[in-house]
Amino acid sequence: MGVPQVFEQSILIQASATDVERCFTDLNLMHRWLNPALRCEPIEAWSTDLGSQSRFVVQIPLLRPTLKNVVVERQPGLVVWQFEGFFKGRDRWECQPEAKGTRLLNQFEFEIPNPIVRFGFNQFAAKWTQEDMEAQLRRLKQVAESLN
Repeated sequence: MGVPQVFEQSILIQASATDVERCFTDLNLMHRWLNPALRCEPIEAWSTDLGSQSRFVVQIPLLRPTLKNVVVERQPGLVVWQFEGFFKGRDRWECQPEAKGTRLLNQFEFEIPNPIVRFGFNQFAAKWTQEDMEAQLRRLKQVAESLN
């Protein structure tokens, strides 16, 4: 297995930490900013409580790669999903209140166990994935700022 890769980015949002948190804990709001090729589906009832499970499905025709995940850390303003599938790792979403709003930190730490998939990802998808994560934060910012 390789060394974990970490993609980390943050954005300042002119909204309360509560509104920002709603954007990554309310499934309807999540689907307003997630990449349209990505769906989040609850395994039972939707929740971000500790131990809750869901799956992220990449909407690629025929393939539909899936990451099953579970909430492993939960505090007000913080959700950490741990996932397994073609990736293994954690996706951390954390609100940090600031004077002019909320800084949202997103850290995606992962390993790709299959060396062929890892090579393909690093060659073709890593840069796109990082850019997409930054675009998602900009879309989340728009959603959060529209809640006021």
